[in-house]
Amino acid sequence: MRRVIVVGGGIAGLAAAWSLRGRAEVTVLEAGDRIGGKLRTTPLAGVPVDEGAESLMALRPEAVELAEAVGLGGDLRDPAPGPVTLWSRGALRALPAGHVMGVPPDPAALEGTGLLSEAGLARLREEERLPAPPLPAGDPSVAEYLSGRLGREAVDRLVEPLLGGVYAGEVDRLSLRSALGPVAALAGRGGSLLAALRDRPARPPRAAVRGVTGGTGRLPAAVARASGARIATGTAVTGLRWTSGEWRVATASGSLTADALVLALPAHAAAPLLAGLAPEAAEALGGIRHADTAVVALAFPPETEAALPPGNGFLVPSAEGRTIKAATLLSRKWSFPAGGPCVVRASLGRAGAPPVLSAPDPHLVAAALGDLRAAVGPLPAPVATRVSRWAGGLPQYDTGHAARVDRARTAVAGLPSLFLCGAAYEGVGVAACVASGLRAAGAAADSF
Repeated sequence: MRRVIVVGGGIAGLAAAWSLRGRAEVTVLEAGDRIGGKLRTTPLAGVPVDEGAESLMALRPEAVELAEAVGLGGDLRDPAPGPVTLWSRGALRALPAGHVMGVPPDPAALEGTGLLSEAGLARLREEERLPAPPLPAGDPSVAEYLSGRLGREAVDRLVEPLLGGVYAGEVDRLSLRSALGPVAALAGRGGSLLAALRDRPARPPRAAVRGVTGGTGRLPAAVARASGARIATGTAVTGLRWTSGEWRVATASGSLTADALVLALPAHAAAPLLAGLAPEAAEALGGIRHADTAVVALAFPPETEAALPPGNGFLVPSAEGRTIKAATLLSRKWSFPAGGPCVVRASLGRAGAPPVLSAPDPHLVAAALGDLRAAVGPLPAPVATRVSRWAGGLPQYDTGHAARVDRARTAVAGLPSLFLCGAAYEGVGVAACVASGLRAAGAAADSF
């Protein structure tokens, strides 16, 4: 039986370990004191509340299929129905259905919503009359391309808050091709972007995301159990060396050997391990920026639920100048048991914005509570709060990202049986990370 070491116990690394079950003896080395990465669920006011990702993308299959395969299929659930809502110009405003990451196929659907000014709406209507050559070669930013098509106001007020919810990024730096692939593909054909969006095949009516009863933090443990892998937490890798036809992996307590390695680490953690082996890969990965984020969870008395506005939460354009970038009414979205606390989660932190992690917990709680009260109206004092900090939690898919990833993968391809996976490569969501881990595992198995 071949031996594989997976460095990193987040969901990408665990998915790789699970995929290799029965094909290799797998050891997962995790520097922290737990597995799961940004999937973590802990109690707040007596109910389980996610500290990181609180759902699995269902429009692509990998995460949902993995959850089903490891025994959580019966615990998957759809969120309560509700529109995407933006807190914009002092009010909560629903984004019309049919948009693609905020890009509306039909400007008429925005009339009367207050999401755009009359001038912004008029500019959006011009899109179908503008010259529309195919997207040129190169890697324009989201703002560079879409401002020319839709107008800057539409980018700042419609697209930016949705991308902010995914990447916590800046539209002037995020790559159109890497961060908005479906839009870039349509732009590559030429012609009106809005017309192309209207002509897309209708998506089957189903929830875009799914949750896990008891929290998505249950998924890593279930995957680890099903993988049969040896899991070693509190085990930081300090060095890698290929010698005598095998990998030698150094840790503080000794060394291990393997026939293949899967590096399932954030880019900033993988870079130093690769510096002596593949300097070009280390340089490319070290050039990926990361955003610091925080999640403030607040539990209110049960009766607070009735006083909250309709919907499952809202996103906040950075143009609003608020501290929070999103709020989720968790107890409503996931239909928490009646009689329990009303739980609201606020997300903070954006690339290029003032740092949030340097502020103490009481400051972040007060800032989140102040913004929530401004958005939804009076709220009582919370009965419990929790601040979760994610330093360097979100890689930034800035312009040139795909080229950086290609350089890293090309350089690593020159090393025997070493493979990369994680949020830095093909997507930051849980489904994308799972897909990345499965792909790395397949490549590792093929290398035997």
